[in-house]
Amino acid sequence: MLTLAAVGAAKATQDDTLLTAALTQAPGQSLEALRVTYAPGEASKPHSHDRDAYVYVLDGLVRSQVEGQVLRVYATGENWFEPAGARHLVSANASSTAPATILVVFVGKPHPSRQ
Repeated sequence: MLTLAAVGAAKATQDDTLLTAALTQAPGQSLEALRVTYAPGEASKPHSHDRDAYVYVLDGLVRSQVEGQVLRVYATGENWFEPAGARHLVSANASSTAPATILVVFVGKPHPSRQ
């Protein structure tokens, strides 16, 4: 599961699981899709995931930096990939006035709580 901790924001990040499914062409692997909404100005602490992640900005502006890459602001319709184990140094709503929503699709071994 995606775990994001708010840093200095009044409202917590909202994470909604949209889908969890076993991959038929990759035994022992699964796909999990989540919708994550950041309140205005909200950010998560640096973190990493044990699964590959594809991230798509559904709405708003998201500031993101994966270790070894440049800091970028992604707008609605833009996307990026995070390999399993990569350190996500910056993950934040780039706006102080509007929420930002991303779709995160994880692929890898399912978490025990999801089986």
